[in-house]
Amino acid sequence: MPSPLAKTLIVMPALNEEESVAAVIAEAYEKLPGVSILVVDDGSSDATAEVARSAGAIVAMLPFNLGVGGAMRVGFNYALQHGFDNVVQVDSDGQHDPAGVEALVAELAHADVVLGARFAGEGDYEVRGPRKWAMVVLSTILSRIAKTKLTDTTSGFRASGPRAVRLFADHYPAEYLGDTIESLVIAARSGCTIRQVPVAMRPRAGGTPSHNPLKAAKYLGRAMIALVFALIRPPIPLREVNVSREANVSAE
Repeated sequence: MPSPLAKTLIVMPALNEEESVAAVIAEAYEKLPGVSILVVDDGSSDATAEVARSAGAIVAMLPFNLGVGGAMRVGFNYALQHGFDNVVQVDSDGQHDPAGVEALVAELAHADVVLGARFAGEGDYEVRGPRKWAMVVLSTILSRIAKTKLTDTTSGFRASGPRAVRLFADHYPAEYLGDTIESLVIAARSGCTIRQVPVAMRPRAGGTPSHNPLKAAKYLGRAMIALVFALIRPPIPLREVNVSREANVSAE
């Protein structure tokens, strides 16, 4: 029986990550034999695409920055078009340990979306101030929506199984925090099962962090706005997603 990794595509959104992306790709290939890696260069102004390609990854280049959500939608569509069942999002800055991918994929046997939770008993990652308050509130609300305990709803280390891949290929949100908060609301309200497994986080291997203290001060308000927008949008039945996707694929 083939390994689940043979049908798993790792998608790495990358914006100006030439310092770290090659090492992340090499580590993923070393720890996950047989896995495929797609780096989505999200409008980088440096040599991210060239470095990723030289490291052995498949590379998709976006002409301008779409954000993590837009890059991931490219990844979900690539997975569908090339026969992958699962998609795992891995940061290209080295914070996610590729060794955790196997646990995420294994849990897909019981769920459609699996989060790598930084606050579930693994590692010593912590946040403070407005970001921490926002994460607690979001986790409480989204746990109720998903009908399961979730402790890290803003984690970008996550796996999507076949049903979620079909859903997200057409409906993965691209706006700020949509790739984390809104995507979980979309999945839960569409009937997807969501679970989490504990993971450890590491310091960035290079590049520039996407958050700083000034941005953190605005995080709580933006997170709440993102959640409100997610909740007021109508749910997307998986049956409609499946029919629509099958028609699109057969026409290509």
